[in-house]
Amino acid sequence: MFLVKPERRRLLQVGAAVAVIALGLASRSYPQLLPAALGKYPGDALWAMMIVFGLGAIATRMRTWQLALWSLLICFGVEFGQLYQAPWIVALRAHPLGHLVLGSTFGWVDLIAYSAGVALAALVDAAALFKRR
Repeated sequence: MFLVKPERRRLLQVGAAVAVIALGLASRSYPQLLPAALGKYPGDALWAMMIVFGLGAIATRMRTWQLALWSLLICFGVEFGQLYQAPWIVALRAHPLGHLVLGSTFGWVDLIAYSAGVALAALVDAAALFKRR
């Protein structure tokens, strides 16, 4: 019983990812709806949550802690990748979609926002997005 890996509901993972994308775009389009002190960090946390749910839709049998770890590695990798400023990637980041996916400038505080987003998504994943056996 304890050796059986859980299985995620792919449709719920995709639905959660789409909902988080919508919230993230709204947080950037309507920043006045959020406390000014939070700045852009709710969007960063939501971006990290989207990574968790997106990866969860692909890796339906991965344990939640593994999903969280891989998601955090992806988020941190993208953030540290912003230190690389070759002309071709700067041009890619200048496009709105490239900016949404890759960001533009490195920030240490972004790592905290990603960690919070991954932690929250992992809690949601563990609590609600698994098939119960």
